[in-house]
Amino acid sequence: MTISRVTIFQLDWGRLSSIWHPVVVMVQTTTGQCGWGEAGIAYGTGARGAVSILKELAPRIIGRNIWDSNAIWEDFYEHTFWAKNPGSTMYAAISALDTAIWDLKAQAIHQPLYQLLGGKLHDQLPAYASHIEYGWGPFSRYVTVPRDFARLAKRAVEQGYSAIKVDPITQERGQGLIHNRHLLSPAQLDRYYQRVAAIRQAVGPDVRIIIDCHANLTRRSAQQLVQRLAPLGIDYYEELLPSIDPAQTVRLARETGANLAVGEHLTGPQTYLPLIKDVAMVQPDLGNCGGITAAIKIAALAEANGVGLQLHVCGSPIATAAALQFEAACSNFVIHEEHEINLKDANYQSGQYHYQPVNGQYQVPDRPGIGQELSPIAIKHAQVTIIDK
Repeated sequence: MTISRVTIFQLDWGRLSSIWHPVVVMVQTTTGQCGWGEAGIAYGTGARGAVSILKELAPRIIGRNIWDSNAIWEDFYEHTFWAKNPGSTMYAAISALDTAIWDLKAQAIHQPLYQLLGGKLHDQLPAYASHIEYGWGPFSRYVTVPRDFARLAKRAVEQGYSAIKVDPITQERGQGLIHNRHLLSPAQLDRYYQRVAAIRQAVGPDVRIIIDCHANLTRRSAQQLVQRLAPLGIDYYEELLPSIDPAQTVRLARETGANLAVGEHLTGPQTYLPLIKDVAMVQPDLGNCGGITAAIKIAALAEANGVGLQLHVCGSPIATAAALQFEAACSNFVIHEEHEINLKDANYQSGQYHYQPVNGQYQVPDRPGIGQELSPIAIKHAQVTIIDK
């Protein structure tokens, strides 16, 4: 089956388009089949950069056989020069195309993607409520006071979630970002503690709490936070430090003994090597780690070192669907990230099929491929680029 066309969709999110701009690709064959993938760079800065790289990479796969996915990935790595450096926009583009090709392969045999990954190990995938501090509802509302953290945590637990993730530090006051992050003041530490303590008091001892700091701390301030929150029974800490210097994360893990999770900012399997023996969880994003091809290697590396896997999932329904398929076949899978962005109607409705967790559990979809595509309304409002030669 030969690839004949690549279509790039820059999704339009209306009034929130300035902060949320998913980039989705559709790879089409000469027989008319379409595979879908996503560049995991829907937030922050870089979506347009990923689109530009997609425009350059797409002609490299026109005329290629979908079953040559390893050779296509190696071509990206060996012959584009910049793929040998872990750049986010480059790997976001590679990831989108790679996932779309895997989607096509699974569709070609009329099977869910998990069958190509060795078969389904999990019929249901437990999920956690990710980032309740953003309001955990249909509209974003950043919360800052402990009673609101408690209220939203209780809402998630009542919906069936047995685990909650929260960033207690980024919103210092209102929507002001953290200051003085190199060494936290007693007032800062107390503010963060009170927020998490309110969650723990509201949900009781049996609900897992995950802390995410969006890489906004240094090793010393992270040590302070881990020590302060220790009495609250934190399950693991995600992205305490920037991953640009992995030695700092290794040192933090060894000095504190805390369960650390990394991966949201890492691209390519090699970037996990300095960290893999010291972290508790890897969190690759299928939209920027290098796609399904790279994620297979990352998962195997983690399993060989006794490390769990929890994909980072913060994107359109394309990203969610691909993650569910991969996790279903992953032996060291721990938990699925149900990001609050999936509660937003504009994002949710951009998928043709509607997948939601029930009582905190995802049923693994059994449609062919990743089992998802863009909805007609998403396509209608997207900025579209077609590359066929």
